[in-house]
Amino acid sequence: MYNPQLDTFIRVAEAGSFSKAAQDAFITPTAVIKQMNLLESRLGLTLFRRSHQGLSLTKAGESLLKDARHIVRYSQESVARARMAERAEKRVIRVGVSLMTPSTPLARLWPRVKERCPGMSLQVVTFENGPEAARGLADLGRDMDVVVGVFDDNFLAEHGCAGLELSREPLWCAVPVGGELGALDMVTLDALRGHDLLLIRRGWNADIDALRDRIHADCPDVRVEDFPQYRAEVFNRAANEDLALATLPVWRDVHPLLRTVPTDWGVTVSYGVLHAPEPAPHVAEFLDAVRAVA
Repeated sequence: MYNPQLDTFIRVAEAGSFSKAAQDAFITPTAVIKQMNLLESRLGLTLFRRSHQGLSLTKAGESLLKDARHIVRYSQESVARARMAERAEKRVIRVGVSLMTPSTPLARLWPRVKERCPGMSLQVVTFENGPEAARGLADLGRDMDVVVGVFDDNFLAEHGCAGLELSREPLWCAVPVGGELGALDMVTLDALRGHDLLLIRRGWNADIDALRDRIHADCPDVRVEDFPQYRAEVFNRAANEDLALATLPVWRDVHPLLRTVPTDWGVTVSYGVLHAPEPAPHVAEFLDAVRAVA
């Protein structure tokens, strides 16, 4: 879309040094200098003042730098739009997959969805659970189209996305294998007395917040510890520090040293497909098919 030497030019201009730009680009200073000489030759312009004091832009260089950033950004956006158009034409659904957001529920539905959407295909996109993943939910439709996970109205509003419920999943308890709680067939609130329970932060899910309030009122000797987000580190803590963890059956295989046990807590959470509030037409078709067969 554009001369890639513009990328190197921007790096050099911003770094003020051929060697620093080379480090950023993981190439040699000689290669950077060669690219800049070629760019100046092709444009018929002198872009840099080279002196013993260092490197600086000429007036022509300053002018080009202003436009180069726009050219690169516009070209990248153009390619992104072209790829989006191609995916829409080919009807590719990009499913975001991570340790905490497995695609298993969609895989079970896919044969029946495929019957309703012939020619449609799925593409798995992996991502890491973390703050950046939470921000990515607001951009569903850009890098990935759908993600399977837990949600409620507050969660959807906080993350700027929409949700299609597939099921109400029970809140179970993950306990260390070999520990006192690990021998139980059901974890009751009474059984948790005197133990530490890891519970997702207040505001993440209203149903879990109600459980927290019930524990504080009825079982104050259950020591509740909040955590910000379901990640591998939380499961590691539960296994290594002999802690109980409120979790879901779908996450039973996250950690080999934790046993996921049913509870009598009477808490269920919405579990389903997260998507953009205004999905692309082929994604909307996919969601309609999922809704029909779920």
